[in-house]
Amino acid sequence: MSGRATKGGVCVLVVDDEEDIRETLREAIELVGCTAAGAANGAEAMAFLEAERPCLVILDLLMPVMTGLETIAAMRRDPALRELSVLVSSSAPSRAPAGVPVLPKPIDIQRLWSHVRESCRCGSARRHTRERGLHPPLATEGPAPAGERDAR
Repeated sequence: MSGRATKGGVCVLVVDDEEDIRETLREAIELVGCTAAGAANGAEAMAFLEAERPCLVILDLLMPVMTGLETIAAMRRDPALRELSVLVSSSAPSRAPAGVPVLPKPIDIQRLWSHVRESCRCGSARRHTRERGLHPPLATEGPAPAGERDAR
């Protein structure tokens, strides 16, 4: 279900109305060797998607102008966009549509990298994560990070 980025294009589109979050995610994605771009809302994302086909769209749900849910609905109506991989990143993860993976806020960077590695086929995410020692453990490997242990 993952798409391929346009030739020379962006691997991941980060859609979030909070600029700090958008830029932090974009920079984290670039650490694993993928190109990333940002959009402040769903309307900007849809305009971007007219020209580019990233492998993954990371999408906040609660945004002005065009919400994440409205963006997902618009993408599903468009035959050219309906197969793009979407990852919801939200402080309201229970609002995500069924079947769409969710990365709750605050964001676990290891899980972000894992999603990017799984979805991004256009770049060198897997090579970069190995070379830089950023390869996140699988869910079945070792103990959970301290923050996750405390939440269990």
